[in-house]
Amino acid sequence: MVVTAGLDVGGAHLKVALVEDARPVTVRQIACPLWQGLDKLDAALAEARPLLGNAQRFAVTMTGELSDLFPDRETGALTLTARISDALGSEARFWMGSRGFGTADKARRHHTDVGSTNFLATATAVGLHLREALLIDFGSTTADIVPIAGGAPRVRGLTDAERQATGELVYTGYTRTAVMGVANEAPFQGRVIGLAREYLATMADVRRILGADLSGVDQHATADGKGKSLDESATRLGRMLGRDARDGSAEDWRAAAAHICEVQLRSIHDGAARVLSAAPLASDAPVVAAGIGADDICEIARRLGREAIRFGALVGADDALVPWATGCAPAVAVALLLDQG
Repeated sequence: MVVTAGLDVGGAHLKVALVEDARPVTVRQIACPLWQGLDKLDAALAEARPLLGNAQRFAVTMTGELSDLFPDRETGALTLTARISDALGSEARFWMGSRGFGTADKARRHHTDVGSTNFLATATAVGLHLREALLIDFGSTTADIVPIAGGAPRVRGLTDAERQATGELVYTGYTRTAVMGVANEAPFQGRVIGLAREYLATMADVRRILGADLSGVDQHATADGKGKSLDESATRLGRMLGRDARDGSAEDWRAAAAHICEVQLRSIHDGAARVLSAAPLASDAPVVAAGIGADDICEIARRLGREAIRFGALVGADDALVPWATGCAPAVAVALLLDQG
């Protein structure tokens, strides 16, 4: 039985999925702070090697070329293509969006199609199962919103710049986004407080305060480099309001966190409404929820009056694997597409 590995090489994580007989069988996310150097990618690939050793074919997609490690996207795409090809060998095939898969040489010739087109892979995989749908992939850093019609992605933009202008890319993340990038103010003890415009807290802190279990998905350092307990998250959020954690009750901090989370959800909801206004889908077309923030996308689907389907369930993952297959959707998608191609 041929096993295909899918790799999604991001600026913060390496995501690896194994597909066998057209079904995902293993999925893993590995921290890869690429902005700190290419050695972090080497280390992540080494950590993934026990999984990759079970595969005969390799499908690769990337967004890591956006890292500020590189002076521009072209350099990033070319560098990562070479590095990954050296690690995986000639069997590696690179996702190039509408061009499909190609060798490392072809990927270098079409580097603009290689970088940051993982959303097209996920949407293409969705299109194998649904004729019409709205894919929303809410990851640690961004939210991709992709309409699918006729079993294929129907996007107005391909580059980040184009997609940010159309609403198809909302640059806000489930865990890594700084709170100052989400909201300007928050309620606290009956008053509205302007938030500090400093990197003092992240949305991971907000979600911990709201009770989310981030074990396994929040793999990077906190804003102050300290721990990830509820109290430490409240301390960091408190700094955003010019306060210490002891200045408020647990409910005070939950109320502030809930407001900030709501502002973020509205931004994704607004992006979805904008996308739907340009590519109207049938009223019964579902929302496919992907990314580590899939629970929040299910809430957005409810607000849109649409059924929500988790990506992992859609592509046939076992129940126990659905959360990770959903959270690492592009890695699963490129593996499935190469496996079935």
